[in-house]
Amino acid sequence: MAASAKTQLRLSSSDVHVWLAPLDQIHVTQLIQTLSEEELARADRFRFHRDRERFIACRSLLRTILSRYLCVEPCRLRICYGPYGKPYLEEEVEKDKLQFNLSHSHGFALYAFTRGRKIGVDLEYIRRMPDFGQIAARFFSQSENSALNALPESQRQEAFFYCWTRKEAYIKAIGNGLMHPLNSFDVSLAPGEPARLLNVEGDPQEASRWSLRSLNPASGYIAALAVAGHDWQLQWKQWTGNENGGIS
Repeated sequence: MAASAKTQLRLSSSDVHVWLAPLDQIHVTQLIQTLSEEELARADRFRFHRDRERFIACRSLLRTILSRYLCVEPCRLRICYGPYGKPYLEEEVEKDKLQFNLSHSHGFALYAFTRGRKIGVDLEYIRRMPDFGQIAARFFSQSENSALNALPESQRQEAFFYCWTRKEAYIKAIGNGLMHPLNSFDVSLAPGEPARLLNVEGDPQEASRWSLRSLNPASGYIAALAVAGHDWQLQWKQWTGNENGGIS
């Protein structure tokens, strides 16, 4: 059942909430008023109208959901960015502070929220990529490329997206973005194999500190979630796309 626009959302330190939102179904006329001047300036730099509308929907919806967890008006939230682009809230105190991450692709957005632990999420639309092997050879680790090439040819492109989203989710969680070499750590990638961070170069204990989870948010999409620790439970939430910002 859809909740009212003012419903407060509760999030404990053992909860991870992942939201799926269809950006093209969100009416941005009123939501745009929640954006900061910097966000509005970024929106105006988009060349195509659809890209601008999706950016506005994605960022304003982030503010709207955050406001439900924090009981603060969306326009009053001060969203800052780390040196490599990871967003965070300036007002949140360190202990049990709200952590979040977002990703969008081809008209859908994923938002991930938790408290007191690092988190990252990546969403990719599955499309035909004739050069995925070349991209893997350039960015994946040697062991990942070996695992990819050992798969039947019919599974390799799907495995490429599993690998890519898991690696992106991890580097977004640690806050280093693409400045962190993608070939300096290994993840599982075979279809049907559980998502795992297998090894991190230079830190034998790092992989054991993280949970990776593969997500299938919508038909034609692959996503991954990286969360610090293992003592958490996932809750899926759906933004319904109506004018009042429905939740289901």
